[in-house]
Amino acid sequence: MRFGLTALKISTVAGLVSIAVTTSVNAYWRDNPFLVLTFVLTTILVPTYIYDLLKRLRGAYEREQEASLSKSRFLAQASHDLRQPIHAISLFTACLRSAKLGAGELQMVDNIERSLQSVSRLFKSLLDISTLDSGKVQPRLEPVEINEIIDEVLRQNSQAAQINGIELRSVPCNVVVGTDRALFTTMLQNIVNNAIKYAPGGAVLVACRRRRNGRLAVQVYDRGPGIPVEHQAKVFEEFYQVRRRGDSDIEGVGLGLPIVQRLGRLLGVEVELRSIPGRGTCVTFDNLPIIPEPVAAKAWHALDPPATLRGLRVLLVEDDEAVLIATASLLRRWGCQVRAELAIPGAVADLDLLITDFDLGHGVTGTDCIAAIRTLSGRDVPALVMTGHDQACVREDLGAPDIPILSKPVRPAELRSVIVSQRIRMRA
Repeated sequence: MRFGLTALKISTVAGLVSIAVTTSVNAYWRDNPFLVLTFVLTTILVPTYIYDLLKRLRGAYEREQEASLSKSRFLAQASHDLRQPIHAISLFTACLRSAKLGAGELQMVDNIERSLQSVSRLFKSLLDISTLDSGKVQPRLEPVEINEIIDEVLRQNSQAAQINGIELRSVPCNVVVGTDRALFTTMLQNIVNNAIKYAPGGAVLVACRRRRNGRLAVQVYDRGPGIPVEHQAKVFEEFYQVRRRGDSDIEGVGLGLPIVQRLGRLLGVEVELRSIPGRGTCVTFDNLPIIPEPVAAKAWHALDPPATLRGLRVLLVEDDEAVLIATASLLRRWGCQVRAELAIPGAVADLDLLITDFDLGHGVTGTDCIAAIRTLSGRDVPALVMTGHDQACVREDLGAPDIPILSKPVRPAELRSVIVSQRIRMRA
């Protein structure tokens, strides 16, 4: 049973052979044929019954696996299809914010942005969990300044923290670690986002602690209500939420901590949760390897993004007209000279940057678009890809580690930062 159906068949045949041999050399067995018959029937019937059980178990397991894969495919496709309109609304909202609106209208824009951020986080969680279920996520370890990740996560959550009356704080930690920047950022983002949701009106602190074994621990503290002891072992289960009678509705579906745990296993990061009801919660990411050699800080962080983009010649290729108009409008407000196309153009003038969707329709992808534009221009034009698909699959199709990939819906600040970094790279 332990080694499968083939081993069960072989052991059954061996048992029958041993009975036959014993019967041929043992007079007592030959004089008692019913005893021999009992042994033979037992040797045949018991393995047959076990064989049937194992076969049914394997069939049930295969059906369960197929159901799980179907669920993952559905979640990924639904998330992708719904990301497009959310992405367009987000960009249009950013354009509205820069228009001359009154205080009341700006408040409405703020409300729209908050709602969009909630929906965006939900779709990101669904896509993350379906991607992890597929087993296609492969970490790309590199030297990373831990301060950069912490500062970026705090910037991304500053508006949500302000709305919830939370003070976001961090302790500077000038340490370089070896990890996957995108995956570890997702882990920290989920924990900080949870702290903001469940600990309104308090403070959230992100700090680091050096271990004696040359490892680093990143810890997130909050002063929320804490997690009851009976729930602490279950919060890493998918779709599990700590709810008590009379609790107010909290956005999310209970996927943040399961995603963190799975990503931690991929990166070799130990995830530990300690919580004291009434006092708060601490989540620790331990076992991050410290790299002794310092990495130079990126100078473009100190630059003014809007000024840096002024005059940038951008070719924008997007098959969704609403997304095309929204993205082009936003880029023009930042001072870019934009040529917007629904498909790969037949000719190109001088340009500084290509921004393309990955799915362009009719079997054409962003990879094809980048290759065509570089051929038409006669040089390796810097490119940026925006997609609603799994980044790992898109990266594999592109085959170029230097091309940035942004997952839809893209936040305007994130898009601007990546474009700025691309322009800095052009000047270098």
